[in-house]
Amino acid sequence: MQENNKTVVLGFFLIGFKVKLGLRLSLFCLFVLVYCLIICGNLLIITLVSTSKNLHTPMYFFISQLSISDILLTTDTVPNLLHVLLNNGATITFIGCISQFYFVSASLLVECFLLTGMSYDRYVAICNPLHYSSIMTRGYCVILALACWLLGFSTTLIGIITTAKLDFCGPNIIDHLFCDLVPLLELACSDTYIVNLEAYFLSIPTVFVPSTIIVVSYTCIVRAVLRIPSSTGRQKAFSTCSSHLIVVSIFCWTLFSVYVVPRKDQTSTMTKILSLLYTVFTPLVNPIIYSLRNKDINLELKMIKINRGAQTFS
Repeated sequence: MQENNKTVVLGFFLIGFKVKLGLRLSLFCLFVLVYCLIICGNLLIITLVSTSKNLHTPMYFFISQLSISDILLTTDTVPNLLHVLLNNGATITFIGCISQFYFVSASLLVECFLLTGMSYDRYVAICNPLHYSSIMTRGYCVILALACWLLGFSTTLIGIITTAKLDFCGPNIIDHLFCDLVPLLELACSDTYIVNLEAYFLSIPTVFVPSTIIVVSYTCIVRAVLRIPSSTGRQKAFSTCSSHLIVVSIFCWTLFSVYVVPRKDQTSTMTKILSLLYTVFTPLVNPIIYSLRNKDINLELKMIKINRGAQTFS
């Protein structure tokens, strides 16, 4: 449509991966399998934590919240990515693009805040074990989780409103897997200074503060563990937070690579691959890490198998 001699963009065209049909079909099958594994794995953790009394602890409560966030993140990106792969690109409406950008950003922020809360939980458990039960009460954990969800979705809304007010007058081709901030700003034909300024200031409470809390928490944890006299005690203490540290490392590294310190020679293909790491790979490995490396969850799974076997023979 024409407005003030400018063509107003009503939708965008997502390119996805510019590869041959055979490779696109292979990627389609791969992402279908990965998406099913993500949904099943995270639903399994949510079900186990909610039904098993042995897993009604702060650590597992936050793990279940992380699983919910992972399901939301992948559901907002993977189904549309499958559509893009099948059709060698696909059109998305302006409202659909902004909505996808909002939910992806909000889910990422919620996950970042939840990982911060989990690092604080491990800090209290290892550095202040005598007061752990009185500090990390059920009510406090619920409030902390609600704060993570509210902060994630409300903070993202500020940047989304400003981005949605930008003028997009062509071209409308997004060389990416989903609607994201950088590709949208590249297509805007109005001044993006305010959006960039907002992104800079919002990165302080949403990226740098959580990262600082995580680093400080684990610095204190390492110091406390090294003071433990026995090697068995040190190994046991490290094992309680090693899974979380692996997840945090993968998640933060990919986000920093894409948004905070992207390389100047980074190609669009590399950006897409890095985006897949935090939207698909991390939600896939989270339930694997927390289940395979976790004795309590493995024990609950064995108990379920035993009970089902007993019911079969009875």
